[in-house]
Amino acid sequence: MKFKLALPKTIDWILYLIPIILVSAGIAVIYSITYYGKISLFYGQLTYAVIGIILMILFTFWDYRNLKGIAFYLYLLGIILLVIVLFYGKSMLGATRWLNLGFFQLQPSEVMKFFVIILLARFFSDKIGAVRFRDIIVAGIIVVIPALLILKQPDLGTVGVLCIGAFSIVLASKLTRVQLFAIFGIILVMIPVMWFFLKDYQKERIFTFLNPVSDQYGSGYNVYQSTITIGSGGLVGKGLGHGAQSQLNFLPVAHTDFIFAGVAEASGFIGSMVLILLFILLIIRIIGVAKISKDNFGMLLAVGFATIILFQMIINVGMNLGLAPVTGIPLPFVSHGGTSLILSFIMIGILESIYLRHKKITF
Repeated sequence: MKFKLALPKTIDWILYLIPIILVSAGIAVIYSITYYGKISLFYGQLTYAVIGIILMILFTFWDYRNLKGIAFYLYLLGIILLVIVLFYGKSMLGATRWLNLGFFQLQPSEVMKFFVIILLARFFSDKIGAVRFRDIIVAGIIVVIPALLILKQPDLGTVGVLCIGAFSIVLASKLTRVQLFAIFGIILVMIPVMWFFLKDYQKERIFTFLNPVSDQYGSGYNVYQSTITIGSGGLVGKGLGHGAQSQLNFLPVAHTDFIFAGVAEASGFIGSMVLILLFILLIIRIIGVAKISKDNFGMLLAVGFATIILFQMIINVGMNLGLAPVTGIPLPFVSHGGTSLILSFIMIGILESIYLRHKKITF
């Protein structure tokens, strides 16, 4: 008698596999970087990964359509958390972004990105092809309220991710040409206006991005060391634990903002390209989920999730290469961070739930 392992045919196993490969790569690099220092970061990331994978599986079999009924309440919860963090949040490196729960450091701004995507997907799910200007205004208000609270922390990078994710959902709702021109016009007007609201250090980062060699040992030090680290990896890398830049702490915050540089140093150009290709394949699979979704809510959720993952990857890799301003945006599934990692896995679980329900479940 032959025994054959039967896997559910209605689960996208590649969509499961890629995040697990990415998080494994991140954990390996974090271990090599923190082995002689803060090894607790490695154990923490490993714990977050296990929790995230468990939640990913649970959300796969939970009907994503239940989110429609609680979308507004989740949004209100997110606003409350953002207000609380302003008064009782934990400060680090000049920013107040975390709530100390004792057993976990919760980052409400990461949670809010997730909740805004859910609410906007719910809001526009029955307006596809029939969006009115007042609907766009309401969507703007939904985004502006948490964005202003996050700017108070301050966290400009997360605001950027929030706005791009929201914008993708609005675009996917099939706007008219007039509406599109109006939105792009408002964006063009707002860009110079936003300059006056930036902190001095944020303006300095932009100046450094435009002229990287202007202050290599001051505001441009992080990017300068990051590019050196990436270049030192060569074609095939130096291997885990053998890179001078990361091991001797020349590379700042190597476990979070500049983890891509750590990956490049360990695995070289080949490893870096494999990492980027994995992200591209992941985005392609998520877009595939959006295309086969049986309802507009699922489609818009997938579009929003794909956008924020892609945007974060582009900005994080870009700032490691000196091609984007330093904003503190994590590399999804790879950078250290409990809230970001767990929510990323939950997003994959929801995407699998959409995929699972696009046709009859078969085993």
